[in-house]
Amino acid sequence: MEDIQKEVHKAFEVIKNGGIILYPTDTIWGIGCDATNSEAIKKIYQLKQRAESKSMIVLVNGDRLLHRVFHNIPEVAWEILEFSDKPTTLILDNPKLVAPEIISADQSLGVRIVKDPFCFNLIERMKTPLVSTSANISGYPSPQNFMDIDLRIIEGVDYVVNLKQQETKPNKPSTIIKLKENAQVTIIRK
Repeated sequence: MEDIQKEVHKAFEVIKNGGIILYPTDTIWGIGCDATNSEAIKKIYQLKQRAESKSMIVLVNGDRLLHRVFHNIPEVAWEILEFSDKPTTLILDNPKLVAPEIISADQSLGVRIVKDPFCFNLIERMKTPLVSTSANISGYPSPQNFMDIDLRIIEGVDYVVNLKQQETKPNKPSTIIKLKENAQVTIIRK
């Protein structure tokens, strides 16, 4: 736990100053920053060589922050989160209090509630959602562990979190479910 707190402190200092980090999540490694910082988000798009029309997701550490980001959360969202046995990203309508660069053209945003201790504690310290996008150059496969991450990504971030770098087991991205305010449900990735 001491290592986690030390890494949370270092990552928080970088993010607070507008930097971007490479970090482990409860799924695959991600590139992240403060979801309210437009300039930091633009750095991530440049690093990934990704079109700004492709949105990214945010991580939150619980219901309170989730309610701060979304006007209306459909009742089915709570049921999905309660019964989901693996990390699940929900795409919800009309986010607020985040930078416009991460909101999709249809005014939606992907969000995942994290359980990973590093992510949870970092978000608790930030008091804002954490941007999360796979640690790959756009068009290349998502890395399944730290060893798979392209050197351009590692060298392009402001800080690499020193946790879980030796793990070799493959990690999978989250399930993605899109929920419209009218309760229409679409499974995007299982």
